[in-house]
Amino acid sequence: MTSQPSLAKADQASHNPGASHPENGRTGTTGPDGSQGSDGLKAGLKNRHLSMIAIGGVIGAGLFVGSGSGIAKAGPAILVSYALVGTMVVMVMRMLGEMAAARPSSGSFSAYADQALGRWAGFSIGWLYWFFWVVVLAVEATAGAVILNGWVPAVPQWAWALIVMVVLTATNLASVASYGEFEFWFAGIKVVAIGAFVIIGLLAVFGVLPGSDNPGAGFAHLTDAGGFMPNGPGSILTGVLMVVFSFMGSEIVTLAAGESEDPQRAVTKATNSVIWRIGVFYLGSIFIVLTLLPWNDKSITKDGSYVAALNSIGIPHAGQVMNVIVLTAVLSCLNSGLYTASRMAFSLGQRGDAPKAFAKTSKRGVPQAAILGSVVFGFLAVWFNYQWPTTVFNFLLNSSGAVALFVWLVICFTQLRMRGMILREQPEKLVVKMWLFPYLTWATIAMISFVLVYMLTDDAGREQVVLSLLVAALVVGFALVREQVQKRKKVSAGPADELTG
Repeated sequence: MTSQPSLAKADQASHNPGASHPENGRTGTTGPDGSQGSDGLKAGLKNRHLSMIAIGGVIGAGLFVGSGSGIAKAGPAILVSYALVGTMVVMVMRMLGEMAAARPSSGSFSAYADQALGRWAGFSIGWLYWFFWVVVLAVEATAGAVILNGWVPAVPQWAWALIVMVVLTATNLASVASYGEFEFWFAGIKVVAIGAFVIIGLLAVFGVLPGSDNPGAGFAHLTDAGGFMPNGPGSILTGVLMVVFSFMGSEIVTLAAGESEDPQRAVTKATNSVIWRIGVFYLGSIFIVLTLLPWNDKSITKDGSYVAALNSIGIPHAGQVMNVIVLTAVLSCLNSGLYTASRMAFSLGQRGDAPKAFAKTSKRGVPQAAILGSVVFGFLAVWFNYQWPTTVFNFLLNSSGAVALFVWLVICFTQLRMRGMILREQPEKLVVKMWLFPYLTWATIAMISFVLVYMLTDDAGREQVVLSLLVAALVVGFALVREQVQKRKKVSAGPADELTG
């Protein structure tokens, strides 16, 4: 068993002649001058881009749109749900940061799974992750189209979805720097908006905000409507299921690090700051909502938690203000989703697990075929959403729903094996370390497994887990069969090669 990592690594190298050597600690991009490395990607992301991608990566549209339903189910105890999931994400990001700082890669956890667990694992989780993000493209494009159609009804929703997809595709095709610049401003708007919301909200909570309509009840609303857990302790777990997917995206920075000027520094900084980012943006903002309004206030579900909170303060045009912020979050998620899907497809192409065209880059250092291949599937999913929203698209949505949890599980198991590989081969690269290894890694595996099992007891969660497991089983099965076929070809080709030699 101990020989598996080395064998997997050797096998990977044979399928990826363009990959960089471990001694340089990179996956091809070469330095701050932006020159292209052996993998063809260009180091076009600046440190400020990576910093904002890291901060904004954990703020999706789900936080703004979906938090109201979680509050309605769990009451103030939803804070515990967010804290539990946040803790899980911090652990996973720490593990991923350990591997990414040592070996920055555009394939991130998929490339690490390939090395540590075997080619079948890298292939499977890479394609599942790609599938997740191209479905997200359709979801976010449709969400953005709904908002834009509300502002300009003369342009139909499908046209707005098309316009949004075309613009962001062009951005990603131009250069990685243009993606980074767009994401810098998108994420910046989200960060400033939530920061302002938290500060203004705190002032209103204590009744010191000039002109506020809020009575300034302090922390009374946390317990004055049936207590802190009005629906019982079980509602905390229900809340976990409702908020877990709004955290997906925090791992994007480890993929982007491979195209940055100093990937090790960027990953280390992002990993170390994940705790306060989750604390401020998720726990902080939800805490403000719950202290400004009773959890059972009907406006939270009717208008949305953030709009309801802003209305309680007396902020004029709160709905339109929040629509602008949600649209920014949607465009940010769409932009990052296209980037992430294309870089995963690129990495799969490099390793021989996707069409070779996906591994080719343009003169500007972007994988055009991988970007276009990803966006075509995204366009197709948008079309499914308009043609068969309750059948085909619903299947796509549910069958990718639990992929986030699968990805986190694979990261945990990969890190268990990768730690030993790094210590043997590049001990000086272990600049970020998982806390209390391996105990916290196993504890995180147990937490994620528990969430997956508990989802089977929930009506909505059950369908997601079952369909996601079905798709995952098909992909893993295909990967294993493919691996066996390739091994047989090598064995049968061996004697012939010797004779010809």
